[in-house]
Amino acid sequence: MITQPAVRGADADLVRASWTDPEAFAELFDRYSAMLYRYVSRRLGPEPAEDLVGETFLVAFSRRKSYDLAYPDARPWLFGILTKLVSRHHRSEAARYRALLRAPVDAEVESPADRVAAGVTAQAVRAELAGALAALPAKDRDVLLLIAWGDLTYEEAARALGIPVGTVRSRLNRGRRKVRAALGDANPMEEE
Repeated sequence: MITQPAVRGADADLVRASWTDPEAFAELFDRYSAMLYRYVSRRLGPEPAEDLVGETFLVAFSRRKSYDLAYPDARPWLFGILTKLVSRHHRSEAARYRALLRAPVDAEVESPADRVAAGVTAQAVRAELAGALAALPAKDRDVLLLIAWGDLTYEEAARALGIPVGTVRSRLNRGRRKVRAALGDANPMEEE
């Protein structure tokens, strides 16, 4: 018997394959665990990130037969599960932002020059940004961070959260306005 080499297929195909071969689901973990870890680590810190990513895949695995196979990309589905798990940790997330608000700004800067400039700019607004994120309602913060840190599109964020795209747009707009206002209506990424 000749076996075919594994081909990177659509996520929906892997989910379907995992119905009869549970090992196929491991490919989704390999594809997306690092991305999900980076996202939740930025939100809650590295300590709970590993546990939440693991829990995300346990939930996804247990619900794999209810996955809508019409969507070839499982990323929004996984981010949706993770965001719901993060909402359980909302208090610790808000506490993390409040702690960042109180934390002193590190004076150390490293090169090359572009990283230095970006680091100095980010450090200069870290406290204000942390305060603004902590002050946002959880629903607005979820949308803002799924798009900014999770790198999801509006449509993917809507699918992840189970809300209409219009709701994503309004929550994102509201969140951006509040964060911008907290930063003095300045975009720290733009040079003057």
